[in-house]
Amino acid sequence: MTIDSQQIIAATQLWLEKAVIGLNLCPFARAPYLKGQVHFEVSEALTQEALLEDLTAALTSLLAKRAEIVETTLLIHPEVLLDFEDFNDFLQTANHAVELLGLEGTLQIASFHPCYQFAGTEPDDLENYTNRSPYPILHLLRESSIERAVDSMEDTDAIYEANIAALEKLGKQGWNKLWKAAIDE
Repeated sequence: MTIDSQQIIAATQLWLEKAVIGLNLCPFARAPYLKGQVHFEVSEALTQEALLEDLTAALTSLLAKRAEIVETTLLIHPEVLLDFEDFNDFLQTANHAVELLGLEGTLQIASFHPCYQFAGTEPDDLENYTNRSPYPILHLLRESSIERAVDSMEDTDAIYEANIAALEKLGKQGWNKLWKAAIDE
């Protein structure tokens, strides 16, 4: 199968615009996205080993760039770790890569997946949708950016609570309608 990177990036950008920014699921995402500081990278990896190589390269590349140019990287991997449990297990390997590169305290990884499920929830619970994306994604973040964002808010726990409230207000029907409208645009 040939990967259409442009189509994958377009779908990811649409998700970022409609869900993450549009529903304000992450109040810190808008500024870097509008400034063009979000790097979208599609991995063609078919194995976890190949993805780990791509992740290592992406971490190194992000670190080498000034934050004013690239604030964050979304490493999208549409062909590997499609099963959420496998993806979740791989996060330990990904975080170990950060350690081995000596990047703890400098970079960290957040995760998004089409079947994302928080511990202690049912698969269809709305709160899981805060981390659901069109493809599996390893989101590479600069710790300094996170610190600035956290320092700019009084109560970061309010983000999670606001996300749940927004998704409950929207409901599953509204979520599905949002994507139908986005596709029809």
